[in-house]
Amino acid sequence: MAVTGPDFIALQVRDLDRAAAFYEERLGLRRAPVSPPHAVVFATAPVAFAVREPAPGVELDSVERPGLGVALWLHADDAQTLHDELAAAGVPIVAPPVDGPFGRTFTFADPDGYAVTIHDKA
Repeated sequence: MAVTGPDFIALQVRDLDRAAAFYEERLGLRRAPVSPPHAVVFATAPVAFAVREPAPGVELDSVERPGLGVALWLHADDAQTLHDELAAAGVPIVAPPVDGPFGRTFTFADPDGYAVTIHDKA
């Protein structure tokens, strides 16, 4: 048997309602019809994405930046427009937009400090 690839990605967050609202309001993600307890799953494809309350024993306030060492990339139809909207809303931009092999690309910090990269090449 072989692993076929990522099938579910979840970020552990300090405030579930705040994180879910950020991803809905700022990125336009829509909630999936069903989510497990203590999580919000979004209707993303091909891989489901969620925010969730921390697992027992996880203390997010004890780390400088959650997710350090993990690269989370999300696809958008228009990275530059999303960048401009996030920057205007005061969302911290970690890396400004550049053009590369994955199209227009930039990185922002979400409310919990996770670095999320957006690209627009399908």
